[in-house]
Amino acid sequence: MTSWYVAVILGIIEGLTEFLPVSSTGHLIIAGHLLGYTGPKAETFEIVIQLGAILAVVVLYWERFYGLLDFSGKRNFSGIRGLWLLFLTSLPASVVGLLAHKFIKTHLFSPVTVAWALGVGAVIIFIVEGMNKKETAAEIDDITPALAFGIGCFQCLALWPGFSRSAATIMGGMLLGVRRSTAAEYSFIAAVPIMCAATGYDFLKNYQLFEAGDMLFLAIGFSVSFFSAWAAVKGFIYLLGKTTLRPFAVYRLALAPLVLLFL
Repeated sequence: MTSWYVAVILGIIEGLTEFLPVSSTGHLIIAGHLLGYTGPKAETFEIVIQLGAILAVVVLYWERFYGLLDFSGKRNFSGIRGLWLLFLTSLPASVVGLLAHKFIKTHLFSPVTVAWALGVGAVIIFIVEGMNKKETAAEIDDITPALAFGIGCFQCLALWPGFSRSAATIMGGMLLGVRRSTAAEYSFIAAVPIMCAATGYDFLKNYQLFEAGDMLFLAIGFSVSFFSAWAAVKGFIYLLGKTTLRPFAVYRLALAPLVLLFL
């Protein structure tokens, strides 16, 4: 059985990077090789700890998710309309991901393709941050169905491992006129249905790789990922009130060659 500290380290990395525009995939590739934890079992473990990070967002934004059960229409992002917005955002990547799942797993999970995704994503961040954009949505309640679907189309870029789902949706939202901090918060919330679907699908296919003795290892990784993601999301929103996303782009450019070292 793999040492417990591997679960702690990978849980921290997953939680800290899943919702930041830096690619959790790139970080986990490096960490997995350094720790000697690779292969199908390791990939399925990464899926389990992703669920821990997802749960952190559900807890942090519980009022928003609870509001989806409010059908009074007092808030735009609630009830049927809120569910419709999340559906529109999740639809494009769900369809493309389902159709291209085998191709992505076979051809896009190498360190080379991840490094390219990191670099391309960094360039896009610089471009978007340098544009003068008309702000049309200052709050999540201002997001329209057209905006939700548009953000969902940008989310398809996240199917390229290393690009970062967070980067894709935040950049897409900003290009479409959503305030930076609002785009980030909507990105976190919109991640829940698409990530639950993707991780659930992969886990159901591969859960048999684990034995009863692995349950503690999984539980440690899941728990550490939850608390790390909690801290990362709150810290990220705080930083967005004081700076742009350019520092994350610089970090991505520095990370890309490191990923190539672990071919």
